Amino acid sequence: MSNQAKEVPVFLFTGFLESGKTKFIQETLEDKRFCSGERTLLLVCEEGEEEYAPEQFATDSVKIRIVEAPEQLTRENLEQWLRETRAERVVIEYNGMWMLDQLYAAMPEGWMVYQEFLFADAATFLSYNSNMRQLVYDKLKSAELVVFNRFDRAKMDKMAFHKIVRGASRRADIAYEDKNGKVEYDDIEDPLPFDLNAPIVEIGDEDYALFYRDMADEPKKYQGKTVRFKCRALVRKKLPAGCFVVGRHVMTCCVEDIQFAALVCQWDKADTVQDDTWMVLTAKIDFKFHRAYGRKGPVLSYLSAEPCPAPEQPVATFY
Repeated sequence: MSNQAKEVPVFLFTGFLESGKTKFIQETLEDKRFCSGERTLLLVCEEGEEEYAPEQFATDSVKIRIVEAPEQLTRENLEQWLRETRAERVVIEYNGMWMLDQLYAAMPEGWMVYQEFLFADAATFLSYNSNMRQLVYDKLKSAELVVFNRFDRAKMDKMAFHKIVRGASRRADIAYEDKNGKVEYDDIEDPLPFDLNAPIVEIGDEDYALFYRDMADEPKKYQGKTVRFKCRALVRKKLPAGCFVVGRHVMTCCVEDIQFAALVCQWDKADTVQDDTWMVLTAKIDFKFHRAYGRKGPVLSYLSAEPCPAPEQPVATFY
């Protein structure tokens, strides 16, 4: 397709079986404020007990295609279904057991996700998270709104759900809907567990993952800050002279996705650093271009360091 591909809005609804996706989409397509005649392609990737009632949609401009297997999510198929239906926008009910990367990789040029909502049954969500964390994290990481249906305020602790969502995203809104349809939005504040206004920002052993991600999300607020944290020091021959690497292994969702969250540190005595040792590093942060990143990134200027043992939990996590 050309670089001038027409933009196609995509409304993406994710979640596991019986989480309320179908009911919400049905009600949305019955609403004339959303469904006022625009030609809409509805891709149904999961068929549960609840079925669509197209005759109740606000218009007859909605065309349904059933996607029975993730292998059907190809660019060619998506383009063909769009042509067949002459749709101006796409609504997707995504299968909770399929990874989102497969969908995003298949999206034709011009398809833009306007909204992404995750629906979850509060009664089963914690179990899903314990047993299928990778699938749950996959849906949480890019959701704009997470809706917990069938939430029993008398028996369920919002904080347990809040922490899981925030472990994947600090930006998603969270809503709790009880069996009567009453909705409450999450108002639990998430202050950073370290003081960015302190002369030296002390990063606790358990807070490295959050520090690293928050710095990536909002680099400006870390510019010029002096930080102290426990880290592994690594010496790499490919680095420019006067540099070494510091960081921690971070587990975002499960063992399979553990990665080393690295930072470049500059020091004129970098050649004295012993490879693969633990230290408590004090350094100043500056965001600038560095060859090790190939772009702008957080570059630490060494101020001091003391050798130390590894933390009790060497792999950092978000919660």
